[in-house]
Amino acid sequence: MNAFKPSKVMNRFPVFSAGLVTLVAAVSLVGIPTMASANALEQFKRFVTETRSARGEFNQRMVRGEGDKLRVSSQSSGSFAFSRPGKFIWNYKKPYEQVLQSDGTNLYIHDQDLNQVTVRALGNAIGSSPAAILFGSNDLEKNFTLSDAGNKDGIDWLQAIPKTKDTQFERIGIGLRDGLPVGMELRDSFGQVSVINFTRFEKNPSLPANQFKFVMPKGADLLQQ
Repeated sequence: MNAFKPSKVMNRFPVFSAGLVTLVAAVSLVGIPTMASANALEQFKRFVTETRSARGEFNQRMVRGEGDKLRVSSQSSGSFAFSRPGKFIWNYKKPYEQVLQSDGTNLYIHDQDLNQVTVRALGNAIGSSPAAILFGSNDLEKNFTLSDAGNKDGIDWLQAIPKTKDTQFERIGIGLRDGLPVGMELRDSFGQVSVINFTRFEKNPSLPANQFKFVMPKGADLLQQ
């Protein structure tokens, strides 16, 4: 979520497998900046408080360090929509189609190639995962230690460190510009970096009430977890 298939990507994002998710090209993949900035945390708290729903597009890269170099191991892209708390659609369109959808109670993972749907209870697993930053409740400081991480090329960076050890991610970088997220950098305990760029980010759009209700595809196999 074959060489790179969305279902494998999902194993790198506990928000979906246990329970998300790009970075602006100008930002270095080696690490988020370290100079203190008071702006990122203020922007982020305002975003979380004021944003009830959103939609947009994303590009995602999985990066591994090889000596002094960084190698892109896989790439994917698609669209997203969310409504707080806990309702979202994360739609991988390339290179393989896969939909991850939550109605706030259950998480549905639809592998379109296999026409297979996996269902699991969302529960509290979203709390300390990257998806909580975008899709969860406003009580983020309960699950993350948040701190400013400086400005780089016009982007203000925030660092989020999960308070629980029961997560694959060691730290998460969130890049903001003009009060909206433009990227995330997710570093896991295996030395892999997931880099996400957000584009066409629309804040508080009018979304249909039934948008997050999952409709079982015709003929799909159902796996309950």
